[in-house]
Parts: sequence; structure tokens; C-alpha cells
Amino acid sequence: MWDWNFTISILPEILSALKITVLATVTSFFFALILGLILTMLSRVRIKSIAMITRKFIDFVRNTPLLVQLYFIFYVFPQYGVALEPFTAGVIGLGMHYSTYLSEVYRGGIEAIPEGQWEAAKALNFDRANTWTKIILPQAIPPIIPVLGNYLIVMFKETPLLSAITLVEILQTAKTIGANSFRYLEAFTIVGVLFLLLSYPSSRLIRSLELRLNKNR
Repeated sequence: MWDWNFTISILPEILSALKITVLATVTSFFFALILGLILTMLSRVRIKSIAMITRKFIDFVRNTPLLVQLYFIFYVFPQYGVALEPFTAGVIGLGMHYSTYLSEVYRGGIEAIPEGQWEAAKALNFDRANTWTKIILPQAIPPIIPVLGNYLIVMFKETPLLSAITLVEILQTAKTIGANSFRYLEAFTIVGVLFLLLSYPSSRLIRSLELRLNKNR
């Protein structure tokens, strides 16, 4: 049976936990953006050993469950002297996992650049730093922004996994409320509605952005 009084009473607590969920998602996403670009660059270096190790790392992380990685970072690292707070461990785990996916997105955008652009940079005597920052990346990143946005939404939906390492995010808060009150319906319904209210408009925004970018190309 639905109880509106109970729903209103637990709403502030769930909304407070939502802030943690959103913060963890945004922080992890920016970490993934930076690390993903670094992995892409390292996989393309001329030193074969570095490129090979980077590709092996990407394959390993992508083929290992995120939950296992989170457990390893939070519970195993302390045995080697690296103890992390739940939020920090969650951001590192979530960001590292999805950086390997974003690295492939970056790679696709870079490989779509015509060969003539590289030759033009060489003809203009650009060093590697200027070639990447002034010619390649400004052309490679805009077309892949919608794909990056889609991964942001996916990461938002993955944040409930962080409860496995004791991070009290929105779903864990709902579980705690249900365990204490023996009323799960209201708490889980609120969580589902909040996920929908944040995810659906974001997906529509990304779709509109994709159409606009394709129109301008």
C-alpha cells in the first residue's frame, strides 16, 4: 500500500543521497575523459612496448567486471598500504573502467581524420604537440561528443554498484530506508522516478546535440 506521508518524509534523505550519486557520476566521467584520452595517445606512440602494454591494459579492464574492479580497489589496495575513502575508490574504479571505453571512442574520432590533415601539419613543420592540439583533436572531438554523452548516462546508471564498497548513494539509501521501515515500495519508486527524470531529458539533449552536429558537418 502506498503511503504519501511516508513518501514525503523520506524524500529529503533520498534527494540528499542523489547529490552524492550525481557528484560521483560527474567526477568519474571527467576522470574517464582525461584517462581515456591519455590511453588513446599512449596506444598510438611509436614505442611499441608502451603501445602494446596500453592496449593490453585496455583489453584487461574492459573484459573484467566493474564490480570486481571496485572490490579490488577498495578492499585489496589497503593490504598494500593504499587505503581509499569509498567515494575516491568509486570514482577511480568507475572512471578507470569507462576510460577504456572512451579511449576507443577517441580512437574512432582520430582515425576518421583524413590523412591529408596529418600531412598538412607535417608540411607546416608542426611538432607533435601542436599537431594534436591545433589540428587533430579540434576536428576529432566534436563528432564524438554525443557518444561521450551517452556514456555519461550509462555511468549514471552504474553508480548503484558503488554501494558494494559502502558508498551511500541513492539506491543504497533506498535499501537502508526499506530495511529500517519494512517499506520498500515508496523508496525504490522514488529512486526509479529520479533516475528517469535525470536520464531521459539527458538522452534527448544528447540526441538533439547529435543532430545539430551532424547538420553542421
